[in-house]
Amino acid sequence: MGQKGIIFDIKKFAVHDGPGIRTTVFFKGCPMHCWWCHNPESHKIEPETITRKVVTSSSKACYEKKEVIGREVITEEVMKEIEKDLIFYEESKGGVTFSGGEPLFQPEFLIDLLKKCKKRGIHTTLDTSGCASKIELLKIIGLVDLFLYDLKFVDEEKHLHYTGESNNQILDNLKTLAKKGKKIIIRIPIIPTVNDDQNTINQFGELLSTIDILRVELLPFHKIGEEKYLQLNKVNRMKDIQKPTKEHIEAIKESLEKFGLKVKVEE
Repeated sequence: MGQKGIIFDIKKFAVHDGPGIRTTVFFKGCPMHCWWCHNPESHKIEPETITRKVVTSSSKACYEKKEVIGREVITEEVMKEIEKDLIFYEESKGGVTFSGGEPLFQPEFLIDLLKKCKKRGIHTTLDTSGCASKIELLKIIGLVDLFLYDLKFVDEEKHLHYTGESNNQILDNLKTLAKKGKKIIIRIPIIPTVNDDQNTINQFGELLSTIDILRVELLPFHKIGEEKYLQLNKVNRMKDIQKPTKEHIEAIKESLEKFGLKVKVEE
């Protein structure tokens, strides 16, 4: 019997979660509650009920439909879905990405899946905030081929204010991965009025220029998750924030490149 865990989605043919064509498994549960999170359904580890408004095409009548987000599975169930796409991994040099939420919030479930993927020769990517104990990190470090490491701030006070958690362990875990020679891509969500000022960008540059990483990926803020906050009856603290302009993102990219970093903008 495999480990039990709770997921809220499995996305097939993902092309933005690591190299090649990938299957992305979304874990439920996260220790942080970032103000701008576009997956608010991932915050609680327990399954949640959301209410969607449905408009019929014929009469344009509107009614409410309740839907449960999140389900308990065992690792064998997830592996069956993953293995359906083996041919696509082989042809595109892709694999599996574990995302969330925060996968390290369900460490035993994650470890079991990583071990099973390794036995099948499947490339593994972990999309993580790094918000976990070093003990849990060290358990999975040898099972992950690529880390997509999300950074929100270097400044601890701002990180605590906007996410609800300190970033001391996050930054320490990042340095641990780098010292172990792991492949790391840093992902920075660019949130207007929050972390897009020049001082914050310089702090990113100063830190990351001292760490061995593959590149930095900038993730401009968007409003894709706005409807989810309504459906979950949660407060959307970013409802009045607009997405950054292309010119501003390009300026941030150029600023980070001055620190000797390779930078890519993800749309």
